[in-house]
Amino acid sequence: MKRLPRRDALRALAGSIGAALAPSGSAGCARRAPDGRVEASLWFAYGGNNRKVLLALVEQFHAAQDRFRIHATYQGDYFEALAKLRTSLAAHAGPTLTHVIGEVVPYLAEAGVLEPMEPFLDGAGRDSLDLVPALAQDRGFVGGDARPLVALPFNRSTPIAYYNKTLFQDLGLTPPTTWDELRLVASRATTRDGRWGFECPIDWWFWLALVGQAGGSLIGADGAPTLGGESGVRALELWQTMVHQDRSMKPPPGRDYNAWQVANTDFLSGRAAMIWTSTAFLRYLEDNAPFPVGAARLPRGVRASVPTGGTLFVMPRGRPRLEQEAAFAFLRWMMAPAQANAWATRTGYIPVSRAGIAELEASGYYRDHPSDRIALDQLACAEPWPWSPDLFRIEREAVQPRLEEAVLTGKAARAVLDEARRVAVEP
Repeated sequence: MKRLPRRDALRALAGSIGAALAPSGSAGCARRAPDGRVEASLWFAYGGNNRKVLLALVEQFHAAQDRFRIHATYQGDYFEALAKLRTSLAAHAGPTLTHVIGEVVPYLAEAGVLEPMEPFLDGAGRDSLDLVPALAQDRGFVGGDARPLVALPFNRSTPIAYYNKTLFQDLGLTPPTTWDELRLVASRATTRDGRWGFECPIDWWFWLALVGQAGGSLIGADGAPTLGGESGVRALELWQTMVHQDRSMKPPPGRDYNAWQVANTDFLSGRAAMIWTSTAFLRYLEDNAPFPVGAARLPRGVRASVPTGGTLFVMPRGRPRLEQEAAFAFLRWMMAPAQANAWATRTGYIPVSRAGIAELEASGYYRDHPSDRIALDQLACAEPWPWSPDLFRIEREAVQPRLEEAVLTGKAARAVLDEARRVAVEP
């Protein structure tokens, strides 16, 4: 996997994109498909079943109207796609539409490289989209409702616990609801012949969930990065205790999404009784496990807390206006209940349409799919992201590189996070 940009590259991202956006960009000629429709380009960042579902929806959009066509192309994982976005825009060849992880949205917005979307609503206002607030910009970010609308939710998720129902039943276990229960259940489900009670990627997203559960927040009220303070230390120490003292947690090898895939594989093969990963993998795990898969909320520390994840649609500035209209027409169509529900129920992501959720409730979908209900209910304790242009840098340069070292070596959590905090506050 490609390594992510360091700080100089992150700073260059804003500069290179800004330089690429000539004032005349939006007045250029829109591209036309062979059938005469205005064509907008969409870059997306996942494969497998999720790719199939997206491309099927794109074809449905084409069949539903005759003005616009969406040209969708795969660009690697989320971070590879972000690196390609920077390069393409510097070369005046960026997409009309793409999606990025939430941590990147404030950075790109403050750099002035995202197209505001409210003008495309024809005066209807952003509330007319009827989106789930916790998944949208308005409540998904601190103060997001007071800022220009630059992002719309797409594949949105939270961390969630998955467990082997058969194994838990045989052992007389129930999903843990507290940190103490997590340690107890993981220890009881661990055997010395190669089965781990618990597995979780050593990733900042899951650490951030633990920070919130311990009562902390990533950034203080004054905007300075605290990395959770004492709560951040307790979060990291929980992992260290389960790995080195309890010997009940397997830290999956690999970095970024490679580690996530290892955790999924270990769970499906029976080498892990319980894992934490994204709601996005719900359908995949249910369809491929040789045992019934259970889902549960993450356990509480002093409180229940999860971050939201996945991506949001953004429109980079600089494309011709007609292309932008085509892209936004596709976005509005994707936000509608039928499409939002089709995407969510076929993948495991959380529906972004409030009306769509009401339809699923009324149809009995959540009664028949209780794991999907767990993911939705967990939004009640979702923490909004801080609107900080440094958020992505804090993740990729300060925290993420130090988590794995701390867990694997047992280096003092406080020292690790003190070092991470110094990097986070560097100018």
